[in-house]
Amino acid sequence: MSAQLLGLHQPGTTWLHRLPAGAKLLGLMAASLVVVVVRGPGSAVAFLAIATVLLVWSGARLGLTLRAMRWLLLTAAILGAWTVWQNGWPRAVEVVGDLVALILLATTLTVTTPVDEVLDAVARGLQPLRRVGVDPEAVALAFSLMLRAIPTTIMLAEESRDAALARGLERSPRARLIPFVIRVVARARDTGDALHARGIGD
Repeated sequence: MSAQLLGLHQPGTTWLHRLPAGAKLLGLMAASLVVVVVRGPGSAVAFLAIATVLLVWSGARLGLTLRAMRWLLLTAAILGAWTVWQNGWPRAVEVVGDLVALILLATTLTVTTPVDEVLDAVARGLQPLRRVGVDPEAVALAFSLMLRAIPTTIMLAEESRDAALARGLERSPRARLIPFVIRVVARARDTGDALHARGIGD
């Protein structure tokens, strides 16, 4: 997975771009539920085909999108190989097809919708829960921090890996893991300090 995955928004004029962010979020949730509930390799292939068509229809630059998704797709391939070994081809097709379909659907949302619009839709959707003590803005902020932390963490992992390779320590898990953990913790502390300085989370 690339650190660019969550920054793939590409302006356009397709009907997917014109749909409100809230409608796309609800559609993604409903589609995800259907993908999970409906079983079988045939349905998985159908869902994968539909998700692929939607991604192409969104006008996504396929080269950039596939490069950003390469580690997710590699993970899906490894999962598929393991599932073939454990449960056979039909189950592997179902598992990998459903997983990649969900990835492509989420990527279509990312390509057609700016992150800020997604966060605004989350905050608006949570407004009815304010009466039971939920702070929609705080939840949206937490969601925003989570989205931004994913590519940042991946970037730190890649930098730690490159540093280990440069020192000739590519076979040493410690050379990769320890600097990575230290940098992730430092980043989290810096983020917490910045929020505290702004009076958020007191």
